[in-house]
Amino acid sequence: MKNLWDEFYTLGTEMIVTKAGRRMFPPFQVRLYGLEPNVKYILMMDFVPVDDKRYRYAFHSSKWLVAGKADPSVPGRVHIHPDSPCTGAQWMKQIVSFDKLKLTNNLMDDNGHIILNSMHKYQPRFHVVLVTSDKNANANLNDVNRDHIKTFVFPESQFMAVTAYQNHMITQLKIASNPFAKGFRDCDPDDW
Repeated sequence: MKNLWDEFYTLGTEMIVTKAGRRMFPPFQVRLYGLEPNVKYILMMDFVPVDDKRYRYAFHSSKWLVAGKADPSVPGRVHIHPDSPCTGAQWMKQIVSFDKLKLTNNLMDDNGHIILNSMHKYQPRFHVVLVTSDKNANANLNDVNRDHIKTFVFPESQFMAVTAYQNHMITQLKIASNPFAKGFRDCDPDDW
């Protein structure tokens, strides 16, 4: 999956945000090592603006350009992996996927989706939180002792939040690599 993220990053990754919420593609996936096997951990993600700018896409030059100052920031939300909390042994035995995470531009969202401003650039952050008591098993990032959080940032996962793909090369790569986009692929009439 890292190769796919790198390919998107080279083109300038775009992620669709909708009122109802849209899953990320590619999904954010990690493989964990070095956790204490019998200790419980919570895995979570949040998204932070890369800068204080709003962007627009210039089709004639196929580039993102600064269009002005960023819109007022939206409520910062955290997505807790649905299997949390789990032991280190459970987390380390397979790839962990945040494939249920959804992005929205709906400021009134009450489904727990990540709220983002369209035409703004974001950096996903991945957090591993050590569970030290039942009290912090349900805590948010602000309530947890900083010594019990390890944060990871993967620059290749930066993306522009959009309501429709702007770069046609991103559109083509999404269609070619997303198994759920098969309805958009050109099909051979001989396959009918």
